[in-house]
Amino acid sequence: MAWNWDRRACSRRGHVTYAPDEAHLVPRLRAETAHGEAWRCLRCGDFVLGPARASGPVAGAPEVPRGKALRDLFILRVLSVERVLRGLFIVLAAVAVWKFSNSQDSVREFFDDNLALFRPIAEHFHYDLDNSPIVGSIQKTFHYRHSTLVAVAGALLAYALIEIVEGVGLWAAKRWAEYLTVVATAAFLPLEVYELTEKVSWLKLVTLAINILAVLYILLAKRLFGLRGGVRAFEAERRGESLLDAEPPVRPEAGARPAVPAAAEPSGAAPGAASNVVQD
Repeated sequence: MAWNWDRRACSRRGHVTYAPDEAHLVPRLRAETAHGEAWRCLRCGDFVLGPARASGPVAGAPEVPRGKALRDLFILRVLSVERVLRGLFIVLAAVAVWKFSNSQDSVREFFDDNLALFRPIAEHFHYDLDNSPIVGSIQKTFHYRHSTLVAVAGALLAYALIEIVEGVGLWAAKRWAEYLTVVATAAFLPLEVYELTEKVSWLKLVTLAINILAVLYILLAKRLFGLRGGVRAFEAERRGESLLDAEPPVRPEAGARPAVPAAAEPSGAAPGAASNVVQD
């Protein structure tokens, strides 16, 4: 069974019906059936028995993403969650660096004391702590200046703020957030590639792949920087998905009986097996 984004969304959130004040639009959204009036859902396109949930001018109609726009919104929100979680993790790292900068000497003493305790265990497993790259990297941090560590903490905090702002904007599907995400992510790609030349890890590879795919997807799907017709083509595509601007639908027959909503069809049923008149 093919995935139907519109009906899946309606099954979770309910149908969205709207009665426009513009009389010439009413015939394409309203129908009379043997069981009363029915209004067309602006998301899934099914006719829903009962009065419209809202009414007013077309300009005041709710903006309901459907079809490709609904799928794009889902992907943007997945990226949004990833950006916010990454930002929060970087905030924790910035706080850790800042605290370390204020207690560098005590942390060094604590590390040296515990290193001595682990030395016999390491020798038992034939692990050379003195030449360990991990231990060496930690020891190098003890020689950093306080001002350097504060600057690193500030840079991490600024980077985290950018990630969180990206995430919030992407969740709300703001176009400025899409531009910010593309520019900021692309700016850090060379650094991620450089880090791979130093040491390859699965985490770095996965992160790089996600960021490259995110940049390409947002660039092409959202038509940024004039690609694929730019913002005019993007707005025209979005308006074309709206049922308020679409061609008149196939209307239900006057004697049509209400059916189970499409979202509640048995899993083996075809997407169009039910009538396009549903009970709200």
